[in-house]
Amino acid sequence: MTVKNKFTMTLDAKSANESFARACISAFAAQLDPTLEEISDIKTAVSEAVTNCIVHAYGETFGKIYISAELTDTNIIKIKIRDKGCGIENIEKAMEPLYTTVGGERAGLGFAVMQSFMDNVKVSSRVGKGTTITMSKKISRRFNING
Repeated sequence: MTVKNKFTMTLDAKSANESFARACISAFAAQLDPTLEEISDIKTAVSEAVTNCIVHAYGETFGKIYISAELTDTNIIKIKIRDKGCGIENIEKAMEPLYTTVGGERAGLGFAVMQSFMDNVKVSSRVGKGTTITMSKKISRRFNING
């Protein structure tokens, strides 16, 4: 598997940037000529991952979200969304549907949604150091990148 194109960006962990991150990833993924359903799946998963960074990683403090994506010659998009926030103490517990640390109107379905829309989701985290979510999805159409 060869990486054909990639990008990175850094955003402030603000709600206003969630839709921007989703739009950037979907525009980047468009090079693989995905179906509308595939684009929708990717946007939803990215939205959940970025929202997790905004809501859980930094609490009331200021922080950054680091996003990178790669397109491969085998029609796979690989997306990493990382923060340098509080980290997750128990990843297995955090990935259980309906589990949330903030309560209120949060449903605790972020990781379950990511897993349902992407082919692979991996979460790594260190308490006090941050969390990285790595997701990938195989796009069903022919690879389109020139060069």
